[in-house]
This record gives sequence, C-alpha cells and structure tokens, in this order.
Amino acid sequence: MAAQTLHVCARCGFESRRWHGRCPGCGSWNTLVEQRAPTERSGGGSATGRARPLVPRRLADIAADSGARIATGIGELDRVLGGGFVPGSLVLIGGEPGVGKSTLTTMAAAALAAAGERVLYVSGEESAGQVRLRAERLGRAALEVPVVCETDVGAICATIERERPALCVVDSVQVLRDPELASAPGSVAQVRETAARLLEAAKRLRVCVLLVGHVTKDGAIAGPRTLEHLVDCVLAFEGERERGLRVLRAFKNRFGATGEAGLFEMADDGLAEVGDASARLVGSGPPPPGSVVLSALEGSRPLLCEVQALVVPSEAVPPRRVSAGVDRNRLALVLAVLQRFAGLRLGSADVFVSIAGGLRVDEPGGDLAVALAVASAARGVPLGDRERRVVAFGEVGLGGELRPVARAERRHAEAARFGLAPVIAPGGETPTLRAALQRAFSLAAQRGGVAGSVRSAMSEIQGSAPAEQAA
Repeated sequence: MAAQTLHVCARCGFESRRWHGRCPGCGSWNTLVEQRAPTERSGGGSATGRARPLVPRRLADIAADSGARIATGIGELDRVLGGGFVPGSLVLIGGEPGVGKSTLTTMAAAALAAAGERVLYVSGEESAGQVRLRAERLGRAALEVPVVCETDVGAICATIERERPALCVVDSVQVLRDPELASAPGSVAQVRETAARLLEAAKRLRVCVLLVGHVTKDGAIAGPRTLEHLVDCVLAFEGERERGLRVLRAFKNRFGATGEAGLFEMADDGLAEVGDASARLVGSGPPPPGSVVLSALEGSRPLLCEVQALVVPSEAVPPRRVSAGVDRNRLALVLAVLQRFAGLRLGSADVFVSIAGGLRVDEPGGDLAVALAVASAARGVPLGDRERRVVAFGEVGLGGELRPVARAERRHAEAARFGLAPVIAPGGETPTLRAALQRAFSLAAQRGGVAGSVRSAMSEIQGSAPAEQAA
C-alpha cells in the first residue's frame, strides 16, 4: 500500500489531502508542499483509544512556579525580556540576515558564562571555527562559551539533558532536522517537530532555549506562524545594514510586557547598548522646513525622534507617497485629513516622509508630528529655530480631531529633559488638527523672517474646513 501524503502550507501550516494552487488557509500562492502523512495510532476508532485518563487539580492546590529570572547583565536585552530569561522557556528571536542575531545571542551566552552560569551554544549553520572567529571580536568571555555543531534534534536534546545549561542557544531552527521525518530541513513539518521537541526538553529540564530564526520575504519570523504560537516569547531584531542602530522588540512575551524595545548600536567589538537614544536621534541646529520632533513611545520608554518631510511638485500620475519608518497607510490617512480640514492641496505633489536615524514608529501617536512636518514642508515654513524646536504627538482622527495617546506625561517629561518647547499635543488649545496647525504657524510668525509665508499658510488654514465653520 502506497504511503499517504499531506500537502502542508509553508506559511500558515494549513493541511490538505490534495494540492491547491492557492492556500485555503492564508491565501498564499504555491506554498503547499507535499509531505508524508503521519501513521495512525492503533486503538480502534475511538477518539480516546487506550490513553490513560488524567486527574485534574485545582489551581489553588498547585504550587506556583516562582523560579528566579536569569539576568544577562545586558540591560537592553533584559528590559525586553522583562528582567531576564525564564527557566524552562522557549524564546524565538528573528531578524534579517546580517542584522546581528548571532552576535546578540553569543553576547548573551558570554555574559551568563562570565557570571558563572552553565551555557551551551548549538550551531547548525556554522562550523566551530567560524563561531570562534565571531567570538574573538566579542572579548575573552565569549571564548569560554562551549559550542557543539549539530542539526539532529535528538542529539541536541540529549546534549541538553546531559549538560543541563541555564541557557541553550540554537542557531538556527531552519536547519534542524528530525531523522524520523522524510521532509527536508526548514519545511513546516521539520520546523514544528523540532521546535516541539526542544520545547518539551526545556519544560522538563528547566532550561531556557533561545531559538534563532530567519525572516521570510513577507517579514514572517521562522517560517510558519504556528511556531510563533508555540514559543513563549517572540523577539524581533530590526535594523538597516547601512546604519548602526538596531532595535530589539518583543511581540509576544508570556512572562512580561509586550511592545518593549531595546536599542543597540553595531560596533567593531559587537553590539553596544544605547542608553540615551533621544540625544542620538534628534538633530542639532536650526530645523529646516519639514522637520518636527516626535515624542514617541517604545514600550514603556519615551523616545524623541525627528520626523522629516519633503513635498515637491510631481509629474507622475498618481503622485508618489514614500515613507521610511512610518506606516504608508497612516501617512495616506494623515494626508487625506490635511486636505479635508486644513486646505492643504497635495494632489499634484510627491510626498516623502522619513524618521531620521533609521528608527521605525508604528504607534498612532506619530500622526500629529507627521501632519505638522508635511504642512511645514508644503509651505516652506520651518517650525522652530536654534533655541526653540516644536515637539508634537497625538493621533489624528478622520474627523480632523486630535485623540489622546498613552502616557502623555512621560512624553512631556522627555521633551522637558532636553529643554524642547513648545509641545503640541491633543487637548487644551489644540483639540483639532486645524487648531494645532494654527498654533504651530503662529509660533513661527513670532520669530519673524518668514511672515509672508506664515500669513499665507494661516489664511489657507483659516479658510478651510467648511464642516467646522458650518458647525
């Protein structure tokens, strides 16, 4: 009898007995891969078979797991993890090739080894000599990390059981294989099975396993989404190769807060922590037209960054809308509200918006800063000078109103720490985007030198928003 096969989606893990050109689960094209179907267990047609029933216990009768976290001493990494690694957890860290995933994991293992903890580094992509070359530039502590080169998940689990390390780094999950499966390493079946076996070993032996995963073309971490649901913590390491800044974000954390971010800078001897990112991301000197300081929030940390905008006449139809560090859909929303309620006609102009320094801001609190930067660039009026720089934050609603955002007091305090003023935010004198623009341009008029441009911009704003005037 021929072995039965399954077709499994390499992106979402959807299973089907027959092949589909388009996955019914996620809608992706040509992602179903043929694999051997698992053999049915003996025990008849009963759903329970011969399995032994379990005895449930009340949560009140179960002792709480109060194991202490394992702090690495790398402040930015410990912040994102919620205080350090949790014994018995499975952590997945993903990122683009060359962003520094292996460097960060080696630094974490070296820091724990220097603190007297037992660690293990499992390399499936590099030889031991290649791992040593990378460790040499990280300092003497990195050379004390024990390493094995293996891709067989059974051998890896046996080594973990014998060594009992506090932290085991596995680089990477895409090359692991289970010999009992016929599929190739990196397939959906192999990734799920090997990760499940490592999870079982981590929970049973109270070992923290740190999995390194690659990022697909669509930006998904480590292939199938099922792996992200399997692990306890999902970290994303982001950054551009041309820039030194790296951002570590937590998208899932069963033992801490999500949304936290740690900042690093790539140096010759590894990754260096960025303690005061606001001072690094905000430029000095008088701002040009189209420059506004945004008081953003990365997790629980306030962060000042510079939003830059450029508006130029366009001959293309439709005109281009290019964003770097800002969501393109949020930019389209802000531009529509500017046209409807501020009289800013951008239908025949290219609009470019960027966050200086290579940072990415995904929160809606950046809407107001983007709107002010675009309006400043369109009118050629700088909003600030060498002594005073405008700081803004707030969400822009489709009705032209400004909506409050989380932790406004921390954002104000971060701007005050650098002596930046004024701060334009929702509430008080600026309940709407139109009012915020009028205040920003009126402050620009007080400086002098651009009075004609300011008067022209303010007259257009005052003459806009017929819906508000009718009200």
